[in-house]
Amino acid sequence: MASLSPPLLVIFDVDGTLLDSQRAIVAAMTTAYESHGLAPPSRRAIVGVVGLSVAEAVAELSREAPDHPREAIGEAFKESFRQGLAHAPDESGLYPGAADVLDALVAREDVLLGLATGNSRRGVERLVARFGLERHFVTTQSADDAPSKPHPAMVHQACVEAGVPAEQAVVVGDTSFDMAMARAAGARAIGVSWGYHAQDRLFAAGAERVLSSFAELIPALRLVDPADAA
Repeated sequence: MASLSPPLLVIFDVDGTLLDSQRAIVAAMTTAYESHGLAPPSRRAIVGVVGLSVAEAVAELSREAPDHPREAIGEAFKESFRQGLAHAPDESGLYPGAADVLDALVAREDVLLGLATGNSRRGVERLVARFGLERHFVTTQSADDAPSKPHPAMVHQACVEAGVPAEQAVVVGDTSFDMAMARAAGARAIGVSWGYHAQDRLFAAGAERVLSSFAELIPALRLVDPADAA
């Protein structure tokens, strides 16, 4: 039987790509600033930095205010986000079609799956356990493991762990940071339209195409049909 060798490594972003967490993120960041007696950034500003690590996101949000206690705000955001999920676990869920596509891809012999996120490793582990995805991902990269996107380190490390060259990897994400990270690493970049950044930003950052639903992903990966590989 013919098959891709090495397999295709599909690296998913989390927030805005797999997980619909916008309301929880905005609420947590607002609380983080208010807990330090500071006026919170606008929803638009918060949404604009999703995809960066927490430290980088807070640095960008407080760029005009060097006196802001950035590290403390970041820690407050993490705690508020954890508390929000604990008290309202259904506030953030997988986008429609995400679970089905993950199940279909993990069943293939010519595909490996990974995660690359600005979340902490603890947050990644919590997500994977919450949705029963323990068997899906051969590599997970977090803000604890590498520099923030768009630095290519997460993709490079994921490829090493999966035993796949970068040219045999594709990043699926909703922000320009995801697309730029993929291109910098020498991987393909596929954007999704249901997340945080507009399509023009995704294309400008290097997306080869932008999906409007998860149903479009498997065809976009250009995989060999199992029936044709016999």
